[in-house]
This record gives sequence, structure tokens and C-alpha cells, in this order.
Amino acid sequence: MKESGFATQDKAIARLTEVYNSMKAAPHGQARVDRIAKYGAMRFEEYAAQWKAGQRDLGPASVVHLDSLLNIHLLPLLGSRRMSTFDHKVVEAFILGMERNGVGLAAQANAFDKLKAILLDAHRLGLFDDNPVSGIKPPQYNPKRVVIPSSEHLRDIRTGG
Repeated sequence: MKESGFATQDKAIARLTEVYNSMKAAPHGQARVDRIAKYGAMRFEEYAAQWKAGQRDLGPASVVHLDSLLNIHLLPLLGSRRMSTFDHKVVEAFILGMERNGVGLAAQANAFDKLKAILLDAHRLGLFDDNPVSGIKPPQYNPKRVVIPSSEHLRDIRTGG
């Protein structure tokens, strides 16, 4: 795709053969090494921005929620960290930090889910030999049962108020 056309089919075949031989001579896994060099040195903040740009299926409210999670919970604690430095201990420390700071369980669970999605994307690229969130116990959010008051109960509340 990068090159213009060739005058003859023989020249095109010769060029394809040259490209094939150079790819075959390259060390196995060179593409992975290049990805690790490019994305491993990247800061989490940059990687998360690229990951977010690829989330084309998010609605406007979901984008606002994602921005909130990134700006309030993820980036302040992890934004400057290099992608190649993530492991399960870093993720555990992130969860413990949220617990220490009094972050609610629902916010912890949401922040962990987003971190997990971002790190899974990096794992698929080959940045990590082992998935950094593998074996991590996520924050457990168990919402209480919601009771919707009946119209009689609402009327009693209005009367009492």
C-alpha cells in the first residue's frame, strides 16, 4: 500500500519476494517487541486516552461516567505510571488505596471494572506476560433492596410534612 505501482508483474513479484524475505529474516516476535517498546513506555494517562478513543459504542452518559471515573479515581493514582510497570501488586495497591480513602463500594467496583478493561486491552497487545488483574478479588458492591413507596405512603409523608 505504501508503494506506487510497478511497471511489470515481474518487478512486483520481485518486490513482494524481497518484503517476504525481510519479514522472514526478522526475529520471531519482532512485532510484539515493537508494541512493547511503543506502549510499554507510555504513561497510563496516554494509554487510557487512546483506549477511550476506541470506545465508539459509548453513549453520551456513558462517556461522562467514564470521564468521571478516569479523572476522579484512576488518573490521580495511576496516570503517571508506565504501562510496562503494571502487575497484580499495583492493582491490589490501587484497590487498597481507594478503600483507605473512603471511596464507596459502588465507585470502587466501577473504577476497578474500567481499570480491568484498559489493562485487558494492553494484555491483548502483549504488554504483559500475565494479566495484571488475574486473580484479583474485585470490590464487592451489593446494593440494598430498593423499596418504592406506595401512593398512600407518599400521601402520609406529605400530610406529616
